Amino acid sequence: MVKGHVIVEAREVTKRFPGVLALDKVNLRIIAGKVNALVGENGAGKSTLMNILSGVYPDYDGVVLVDGEVQHFTGVVDAQQKGIAIIHQELNLVPYMNIAENMFLGREPLTRLGLVDERRMHREAREWLGRLHVQVDTHTLMGDLRVGQQQLVEIAKALMLNARVLIMDEPTSSLSESETDILFALIEELKSKGVGIVYISHKMDEVWRLADFVTIMRDGQLVKEIQMSDTTTDEIVRMMVGRERKEFFVKEEHPLGEPVLEVEHLSMRHEEHPSQLMLDDISLTVHKGEVLGIYGLMGAGRTELFEAIFGLHPTTVTGIIRIEGKSVIIRHPQEAVRHGMALCPEDRKREGLVLGMSIEHNITLASLADCLSHGLLHHGKERRYVDGYRERLKIKSSSANQLAGQLSGGNQQKIVLGKWLMTQPKVLLLDEPTRGIDIHAKNEIYRLIDELAQQGMAIMVISSELPEIMAISDRIVTLCQGRIGQTFEHSELTEENILKASLPE
Repeated sequence: MVKGHVIVEAREVTKRFPGVLALDKVNLRIIAGKVNALVGENGAGKSTLMNILSGVYPDYDGVVLVDGEVQHFTGVVDAQQKGIAIIHQELNLVPYMNIAENMFLGREPLTRLGLVDERRMHREAREWLGRLHVQVDTHTLMGDLRVGQQQLVEIAKALMLNARVLIMDEPTSSLSESETDILFALIEELKSKGVGIVYISHKMDEVWRLADFVTIMRDGQLVKEIQMSDTTTDEIVRMMVGRERKEFFVKEEHPLGEPVLEVEHLSMRHEEHPSQLMLDDISLTVHKGEVLGIYGLMGAGRTELFEAIFGLHPTTVTGIIRIEGKSVIIRHPQEAVRHGMALCPEDRKREGLVLGMSIEHNITLASLADCLSHGLLHHGKERRYVDGYRERLKIKSSSANQLAGQLSGGNQQKIVLGKWLMTQPKVLLLDEPTRGIDIHAKNEIYRLIDELAQQGMAIMVISSELPEIMAISDRIVTLCQGRIGQTFEHSELTEENILKASLPE
């Protein structure tokens, strides 16, 4: 492939959904050997455009050209045959099939007898995962992998296609720093071979590190295509959101109160290997009005810590938990909720929402008792509660009856937050609360966290993004291999200190 050649071009592409103009005469170029960073807020139309280019949406106005010839893909296979592959932000994997079966789904190799060649599938799956430095048994079910591992399988699956154009939608949202570095090295290798890459990300440091040029979208329209050398982060952000960067989140100082959550000597055994500790002698305290950040690399035990506190692994967890000075025994999430705790999980689509249910029913799911009248659901009560949280959290939707699965990532996250805030918790556990959402939605969530802390809530936050966790936390505790590393007061926070304390000795 000749570098600089326009492989794929979208011209005047328009896409309508019922009641929504998702794309309005958008143009885009994908050039051989170049990375085009596609940026914009959630709902700007980025994923819709990519779904058209990759054959997911065959119905649209405008034209798509490959090598200068007009195409009209009838499906994903059509696009793949023209050399276009996509890595979706929301993973398209089958949890009850193993890794190799997922990677070859729909294009399984056959033996001479016409049977599926499983030996070849597993051999090639191992080889492609090896390029991403993933060492895992390819017979493992997808549902048994963590989100970050699933993300790497999705990336390897796309790389297997040897595509001329690779579309990456938030590919690092669940990856550790070391895994991200490996992916970036692969991107540079693909560029050198003339592959055209579209890179969708809300992380401006990644855009600057990878992109040759950037395409900015807002409200379903193209704002501008510009070379990275001719712009600045402030200009890109202003074009994305229509406001100056100085309007974004700044943490308010406020006094901390008495301890609300105390964890002492908490340990958790591996369910299948009881001699192995996933958490080892964890002790920490969170005060009224405090935001305690939890930082660690993938596999450090961050999510496991929240799950252990919240009662998801009662048979493998030991230790003491106190709420407002009183020891509590938590053997189930319902008991955690009764004691005033709430957990917003990392995987909002799988663990935080029922995508086929309305906004209204999702928000009241954990507090149905408050919406009952004589033992029956009172729709008037439910609607009053929900309308209050829709307004407070600025959930953008056509109505409270709109399905959660139809909303952007940022609005879905606000529904999860609304569901748990309705339980009026004393302790709020947030696992990657801004994963895969845009800059504006992130800032709204930062402000909400700060507001809740000022009102006296005790909050624990897990984040893989160092600038984010430093910006929102009063203190940060690092985890490494299931153990507490160091605790940093706000005045001691530097990226270097935190990262060093998170690395194995």
